[in-house]
Amino acid sequence: MLTKILNATLVNEGQTYQADLLIEDKFISRIDKDLSSLPTDKTIDAQGLYLLPGLIDDQVHFREPGLTHKAELYTESRAAVAGGITSFMEMPNTVPNTLTQKLLEEKYQLGAAKSLANYSFFMGVSNHNLEEVLKTNPKEVCGLKVFMGSSTGNMLVDNETTLRNVFQKAEMLVATHCEDEQTIRENMQSFKEQYGEDVPIAMHPVIRSADACYKSSSLAVSLAKEYNTRLHILHISTAKETTLFENSSPLSKKRITSEACIHHLWFDDSNYADKGTFIKWNPAVKTAEDKEGILKAVLDGRIDVIATDHAPHTKEEKQQTYFKAPSGGPLVQHSLVTLLEMYHQGKITLEKIVEKAAHNPSILFEVDRRGYLREGYYADLVLVNLNEPWQVTPANILSKCGWSPFEGQTFTSKVKHTWISGHHAYINGQINDSQLGMRLHFQR
Repeated sequence: MLTKILNATLVNEGQTYQADLLIEDKFISRIDKDLSSLPTDKTIDAQGLYLLPGLIDDQVHFREPGLTHKAELYTESRAAVAGGITSFMEMPNTVPNTLTQKLLEEKYQLGAAKSLANYSFFMGVSNHNLEEVLKTNPKEVCGLKVFMGSSTGNMLVDNETTLRNVFQKAEMLVATHCEDEQTIRENMQSFKEQYGEDVPIAMHPVIRSADACYKSSSLAVSLAKEYNTRLHILHISTAKETTLFENSSPLSKKRITSEACIHHLWFDDSNYADKGTFIKWNPAVKTAEDKEGILKAVLDGRIDVIATDHAPHTKEEKQQTYFKAPSGGPLVQHSLVTLLEMYHQGKITLEKIVEKAAHNPSILFEVDRRGYLREGYYADLVLVNLNEPWQVTPANILSKCGWSPFEGQTFTSKVKHTWISGHHAYINGQINDSQLGMRLHFQR
C-alpha cells in the first residue's frame, strides 16, 4: 500500500518546512519537495495542514484489566488516536497489579488484541517483588514503575532497602511517582480533624503539598546519583522540583530526566472553584507560579517530556466527597490540541511541542524507529489544521468515562488524520479500527 501526503507543512527536528511524504506499507519511504507525479494507491492533499510525528505518551492508565467500568484498552486507544497520540506506555496499577512477569505478559496479550495505538506496559515494583522485577527484558518493556507515594493495592514502595535494591540493580529505566507518604498522611489527618469528610477540594494541593513532592523527588534524585540509575521522574507539579534537574546535552546521555503533564501546564489552583474534583490529580494541580515554573523548565530543557497521565474514572466516582473522589482524569484526546492552544497563546513553539511530545520520549526510552519524520521510520503521523475551531462536548468525547476536564473549551486547532504504523487510523473524525497497533520495541 502506497500513500502520498502532498503539500504538507512538516514540523520535525527543530524545523518547519513544506514537503511531500510517501508511506509505503508500515514505513515512511520518502520525504521530498515534490512527489506529486509518483503513482500511489492513495493521495492526501494536505495544503494548509501541518504534519507532525505521532505523539508518544509515556504515562497513561487505561484501566485494563480489572477496572474496565472506567476505561478499556480499546476505548482509550481510540481516544488517543483521535488526539494524535500514536504510541503509549501504560502503568501497572491495574487489577491485579502488574507485579509478575506472567501478569505483564497477559497485559501485552490484551494490547495485541485490543489497542489501536502502539503500546508498551511498565513492570510494577512493590516492596516484595524484586526478583520478578529484575527478570524484565529491557528490549521488550518500556521501564519499571515505582510509586514513591500514595497508590492503590500493593504498589506503594516505602521500604528503603527495596528502593535501594531497585535503584542499584535495575538495568533499565526506572520511572517514579514522587510524593512523600508520611507528609501527605499528616496533612490529611490535620484537615480531617478540621473538616471531617467535607474537606474543600481547594485544599488538595495543600494536603498533597509542594514539600511532599520535593522531599520525594529529591530522594529519588539522590538515590539515582548514588547508584547511577537511569531515573525518569513523572508528572512534576512544582516549580521547586525543577531545580533538581539539569539542562545537559546530548539528551541521550542524561541519566536523570523528568516529565511534565498537560494538566499541570494548563490548570492551576484557581480552577478548583469551577472544576472541583474533576481536576483532582495526584500530584495535585498547584499554584499559577508552579504552572509557570514547570513551563519554564520545559522550555529550557530541565524537563524533558510532555505527557498526559491519562487516568479516567466515572463521573459518579469523581462527584463524591473529597476523600472518596479518586484522583485522575481523561486527557489523551485533548493533549495535542491543548499544546497547540498554548502555541497560539505564544507560550510554546510548534517545534518545541514536537520535541517534547514525540522526539524526546523516543530518545529517552530508546524507542525503535518512532517519534520522528524520517525515511525508514514507522509511519506514525498526525495531520492537524491549526485554524479549525471546535468545542469539547460530551457528544465528541471518546474516552469510555464520557467526560473531560476540557468540556466547554473551544480549541483553535483540530486533529484531521492519524496514521499508526502506516495504517490510516483516524480520518476527519472517523476511526478506522481495521488494523491494530504494534508492540513497541526498544534499542537498548
